[in-house]
Amino acid sequence: MKDMEMVNITIDNRKMQVPPDYTILEAARQANIDIPTLCYLKGINEIGACRMCVVEVKGTRSLQAACVYPVSEGLEVLTHTPAVREARKLTLELILSNHDRSCLTCVRSGNCELQKLSEELNVDEIRFEGETVHYPLDDFSPSIVRDPNKCILCRRCVSMCKNVQGVSVIDAMERGFATTISPAFNKSINEVPCVNCGQCIAVCPVGALREKDDTDKVWQALADPDIHVVVQTAPAVRVALGEEFGYPIGSRVTGNMVSALRRLGFDKVFDTDTAADLTIMEEGTELLDRIKNAGKLPLITSCSPGWIKFCEHNYPEFLDNLSSCKSPHQMFGAVLKSYYAQKSGIDPSKIFVVSIMPCTAKKYEAQRPELSSTGYPDVDVVLTTRELARMIKEARIDFKNLPDETFDDPMGEATGAGVIFGATGGVMEAALRTVAEILSGKSVDNFEYNQVRGTEGIKEATIELEGITLKAAVAHGLKNARELLDKIKKGEAEYHFIEIMACPGGCVTGGGQPIQPSGVTSWTNLSEERAKAIYEEDRSLPIRKSHENPKVKMLYDEYFEKPGGQKAHELLHTHYQKRDKYPEK
Repeated sequence: MKDMEMVNITIDNRKMQVPPDYTILEAARQANIDIPTLCYLKGINEIGACRMCVVEVKGTRSLQAACVYPVSEGLEVLTHTPAVREARKLTLELILSNHDRSCLTCVRSGNCELQKLSEELNVDEIRFEGETVHYPLDDFSPSIVRDPNKCILCRRCVSMCKNVQGVSVIDAMERGFATTISPAFNKSINEVPCVNCGQCIAVCPVGALREKDDTDKVWQALADPDIHVVVQTAPAVRVALGEEFGYPIGSRVTGNMVSALRRLGFDKVFDTDTAADLTIMEEGTELLDRIKNAGKLPLITSCSPGWIKFCEHNYPEFLDNLSSCKSPHQMFGAVLKSYYAQKSGIDPSKIFVVSIMPCTAKKYEAQRPELSSTGYPDVDVVLTTRELARMIKEARIDFKNLPDETFDDPMGEATGAGVIFGATGGVMEAALRTVAEILSGKSVDNFEYNQVRGTEGIKEATIELEGITLKAAVAHGLKNARELLDKIKKGEAEYHFIEIMACPGGCVTGGGQPIQPSGVTSWTNLSEERAKAIYEEDRSLPIRKSHENPKVKMLYDEYFEKPGGQKAHELLHTHYQKRDKYPEK
């Protein structure tokens, strides 16, 4: 910006120039001055409710919330005067006065923003012991556990659910000391049209929201000598798991991850990316069939179970537009309990499939009765990236010093196309890489489709493919999905192919990924940093197109015959159902 467009302010006796639309908090951040926050999430929850960020502003009579106070010419601010420090400490003690302080047994111990602030502000006693009300634990959802006793009423979850996801199933109930954050009429999260995306968990600063922990089921299976325990890992896990062990955001830890899984005792360690390649073969065939035979368009991807449930509740008129393909990990589960069971000579009833996913909605998905085409659930247990990290720590495995190991055969080889499923636009690009070559009948050299990459909420692309003009769209975050679908309903847009991911940024920032504090997420684009690692791995692989994967070719030659064939439909495809917008018990 030019100097004339800036304003001159002073923070802690440091003179600086900042843009006129900044708040004090943003200006302080630019100057590397740390002001504590609790309710604040940049662009999501900027309400000044918690009062942890108060500062002194010259010319005002009271302390001001830095996160909402706009800068102006000549503004003078002090951030750590005695009055400011005492106000912050008092506020924190009042929050703690009726908080469930069972920190040692809380899933967020060591990664709790309230805990960290208590340490930083030297809170060594609670001067105000408030009346403690014990609320029942809401643990009826297969994906999300809600503990009102640990809630600090910051409303970050409310803003994420309402303003980013457009789902709006939780809000502030009652008033004053009786205020709680819950679904309407204090229903369980399982009784409302929650899509299980887990984005509320990702922004919760404390342990009031967490995923349903299924690690005990996996420990039990690993300890049973009669069960063949197979694990598969989603592409987004490898670029986030390292954060749980001190690696920088966006570090690829694929080899360490595989090594750790073997040391936990899994009999086979497979890559879900192989099934992502299989998904592209089925979905690409489905797309071409619909285009050539006047089928229902646009075809909409079906990899994201949070999006699928959102569609079933809110847009049932689009159910026929959804690809009938199962999501990759469910496809893989079906393959493992059919083809792999036959090849290995193992009774499918003795195969226990564990999926390591960046997603809490996949816990719900795995329980859907439609996803048991072999007579057994395709996937037995879904663990989030966070749950896997807890298992590795519980087993006292030195993750950082593990050797790099590779996935197991015969299902261990995947392509770059399978890897990029983890980023928004990745499923679209992977499909285009294959569809382009199927249509042309020859190898296409320029197969990186940058039009569908990036973190813009809705992306559109028009792509020429051998005489077919393909109109495509990509949306991530369910509020963006709603906007896109509403445009189609109104006749304002037409497409052939649409990719939708429930989570903002795609799977790399799924609800089951490592939780970063607001001091990081407000100023760092997590999805962008993790996606960089996804695309780096894509470029590093020798094969980058799904239809060139030799393991996928082998599957069709030996078992499925051809993409879209009868056997493939029996095992790799599914159906959907209209759900009430306001479900009851």
